[in-house]
Amino acid sequence: MCEALSGTSGRQLVDIGGGTGNYALALQKLGWEPVVVDRSPHMLVRAAAKRLPVVEADAEHLPIGDGSFDAAIMISMLHHVRNQRGVLSEGRRVLRDRGVLVLLGFTGEDARSLWVLDYFPSSRSWIEQTHPPRASFLEELPGARMADFRYEDTEDASLAALSADPGRVLEAGEVGATSYFERMQRDHGDELRAGLVRLRQDIELGRAPRRAGTATMLCWRKD
Repeated sequence: MCEALSGTSGRQLVDIGGGTGNYALALQKLGWEPVVVDRSPHMLVRAAAKRLPVVEADAEHLPIGDGSFDAAIMISMLHHVRNQRGVLSEGRRVLRDRGVLVLLGFTGEDARSLWVLDYFPSSRSWIEQTHPPRASFLEELPGARMADFRYEDTEDASLAALSADPGRVLEAGEVGATSYFERMQRDHGDELRAGLVRLRQDIELGRAPRRAGTATMLCWRKD
């Protein structure tokens, strides 16, 4: 991400949909001046506790003037919004000339790489709806540079990162620790419980997958 953000004229950065501010805090320690924007006041309380500037707002309607920031990041958040095109437009709008927009998240291709979905098959339909293919993002961000990678640790705590350790996946499913499992608890409780039982059995038998998921990073620069 630091490489993707390089070359900006300044260090002012907006973390759109930044939640509790983990990425913003890491970038602040590297010399960036971040502002965390999120629609959840509960998330922002935790971000503010890290002494990060925060703004409560919907990513589709940012209360930020045109050309206000040197960089904008969107980390694993686009699948939470209804109007992804509108959010990307807002991200471009608030950038100064030569500003950089960096997306890190999960496309349709990344979602299909997750073995976890085999345990909860009804989730495939809504995962497909909320995770468009890479080509659709490239259409919205012409000229963007794209990179894909596989997680090497679980620090990110996303479902893709946790997939390297089936025990961590099981724990996340039991407590609803990711947005994926929160939705499974809410909408498909019986299937969630059955899938977790099967996963626990596979872990005990030593046959549960240990394969981290992938993610996609896009870097777009404003002319």
